[in-house]
Amino acid sequence: MSKRASQRGTRTFHLLGRVIACMALVVLLSAACVQPPWFATWYAAPQNYNILFPGITVPPQSISNQSVRQIVHTSHGGSLIRVKLSNFFGTTPVTFGEARIARSTGNGGVDLATDHRLRFGGDSSVTLAPGEERWSDPVYLQVPTQSDLAISLYVPLNTPVVTTHTIGMQTNYLSPGNQVGAATMGSSTPSDSYYWLSEVDASTAGAPDGVTDLAAHPYKVVVAFGDSITDGYGSTPNANHRWPNYLDNRVQAAADDLGRVSVVNAAIAGNRWIYDGVGPAGVTRFAHDVAGVSGATHVLILLGINDIGIGELIPQQNVSADQIIAAMQATIAQANASGIKIYLATITPYNGASYYDAAGEMKREAVNAFVRSENGADGVLDFDRIVRDPSNPTALLPAYDAGDHLHPNDVGYQAMANSIDLGVLED
Repeated sequence: MSKRASQRGTRTFHLLGRVIACMALVVLLSAACVQPPWFATWYAAPQNYNILFPGITVPPQSISNQSVRQIVHTSHGGSLIRVKLSNFFGTTPVTFGEARIARSTGNGGVDLATDHRLRFGGDSSVTLAPGEERWSDPVYLQVPTQSDLAISLYVPLNTPVVTTHTIGMQTNYLSPGNQVGAATMGSSTPSDSYYWLSEVDASTAGAPDGVTDLAAHPYKVVVAFGDSITDGYGSTPNANHRWPNYLDNRVQAAADDLGRVSVVNAAIAGNRWIYDGVGPAGVTRFAHDVAGVSGATHVLILLGINDIGIGELIPQQNVSADQIIAAMQATIAQANASGIKIYLATITPYNGASYYDAAGEMKREAVNAFVRSENGADGVLDFDRIVRDPSNPTALLPAYDAGDHLHPNDVGYQAMANSIDLGVLED
């Protein structure tokens, strides 16, 4: 064989080797996307920034040539991560010129050794049409259980803010220009809202070709669903002291008995069962914010106080206890149809709150009687009994009151979480 022919053969062999290697990598990455299954490790239910309580308007907000760095606190960790961006309520397209994910070091800083660019179908930028939600491509990033991630988005064009999660109880950061790759963004302005970010998923594959024995390591995803009391209003900001966080602490400490469990929060402050307003009505958003959450197996629901209170303030939106109960029954049916175990919570006391009155209290007691009955749900979380003042059962125990006689404080939220029997997660 001539020397030239030998060289051609060697180059062909090397080229063939590279092609085979690339094909193998594609197969491995494709397999990693579907095994093991994704589970949600953080969630924020999207809402329309422009809609608050009836009669209250908010000033319009736009973001233009700015970077948004948002901090999320994970539940169960993993090694393969994906991020969902959402333009769910938007009426115009939104373009993200660049998006990155990294471990947070606190105060808006990130560990650049863990920094990864997020891609969408291989592209480093993505435009979401009105109403569209999009998952990023998977990223291999070791994320410990209960750790903080920073997700940074660059918004190059003048874009109205519509899809948000308004009460985040977490400091996020807005900075001029494209600073998504910076260890610490300069000239930042704090915000406690989340913008266009709705879910972070994980899997526990240890490597691109890793396969988890699902029979030995079952996944459970617990979705906490409700209003501001579940969203954590009244708790210490940046401390992860909402009752779902305290529940997650207990769940992770009991991992040897419970297996892999993730707890995520799908509450919206101000939400109601029946009327749209701050977020879509609970009975209608269940499909998106519970059944639509990756891997959802259980839902814990505390909702109804705003139906009662706002209804007393605004006669045209007044609802009866029977209407709230009917919404609960419809949601029980949705959960059963989705194969999701459902636990209803009693509505907590609110005597002294701005919208309390005797008629509303009668409705609360009627709804709670239904919740404690054989109602078709898988169980009851009797939060009312846990946080009420024994000497004045229509009011919060003063030691648990955040100050407005409606929302618990950190201690009250912890008492709520501690009252939940973890045995409900063993099935």
